[in-house]
Amino acid sequence: MIDNAFLESLDLGTDDGWIVSRTGIRTRRTVLPLDYLRDTRNRDPRAAAEAALEDQAALGARAARMALDRAGIPAREVGLVLAGSSAPDTPSPAMACQVARALDLEVPAFDLASACTSFLAQLHVAAHLLPGALPRFALLVVPETITCTVRYDDRRAAVLWGDGAAAAVVSQQEPGRARVDLTAFGSAPSGADLVRIPRAGHFEQQGGAVQRFAIRRTLELLEELVQRGLVRGPTLRFVGHQANLRMLEAVCRGAGIPPEQHLCNVAEFGNTGAAGAPAALSAAWEKLAPGDEVALVAVGAGLSFGRARLRLGLPG
Repeated sequence: MIDNAFLESLDLGTDDGWIVSRTGIRTRRTVLPLDYLRDTRNRDPRAAAEAALEDQAALGARAARMALDRAGIPAREVGLVLAGSSAPDTPSPAMACQVARALDLEVPAFDLASACTSFLAQLHVAAHLLPGALPRFALLVVPETITCTVRYDDRRAAVLWGDGAAAAVVSQQEPGRARVDLTAFGSAPSGADLVRIPRAGHFEQQGGAVQRFAIRRTLELLEELVQRGLVRGPTLRFVGHQANLRMLEAVCRGAGIPPEQHLCNVAEFGNTGAAGAPAALSAAWEKLAPGDEVALVAVGAGLSFGRARLRLGLPG
């Protein structure tokens, strides 16, 4: 675990007070040994793959098993695996194939990735396939090991990122605990250079411009959901892209969402890229009740953005 005290020890010119005041983040997880980060600052991201204690396939498979257990189905029932990551371990083979192998699945598997919005992109595509185009059960997986791309002498990046994974089982044929609708996905490619991870390179972004875009676009996506039927009120739950807590708080103020209706995990896990929003939803999964409506919104590199509504207790 990377806590703020560890980052202070790296002499980045920051401390707990500075980090919390600007990001709200207190701890993060990483697949890299802390001694490795302390000794090398991860100045050569190509060495991070060998230093990592776990790879993305292992993280993705672990999240997938949790999703399968919650859905109450064995892995052999899965007929398709979609995966996405902001910085995949390998450009080839597809991450989805590696996750499927870790689960002992011999099924179609391919990547559908759009950086931090990968999970929303997967949901949107799955929701808009013709009836019967999906197998009975499909598995969506978003494993992230972004700390492998971070320079730990770059204060701006080091305070933000953490590693994690999330997964979901979806079906067009079988009712589940939540029904997904009102999905949408878009992008503003004119801002494609604002967030970049070059191959075998370090994460870089123009943070101020990205944050302004994220707040504005998230508020717009929330308003679109309301216009299309999302109910404002005590049953509303908001899950946004877990970029940083201060950004999410600004969104909640702008949208009039009280703290008790805001589901987030960024203070404990940092920005885990595509895994952030679905992992925050997963952490609150057992607390959601029939009748709850979840507004799920994400923004990311590209610049990309997506939204969806989840309605609990309304199968079929």
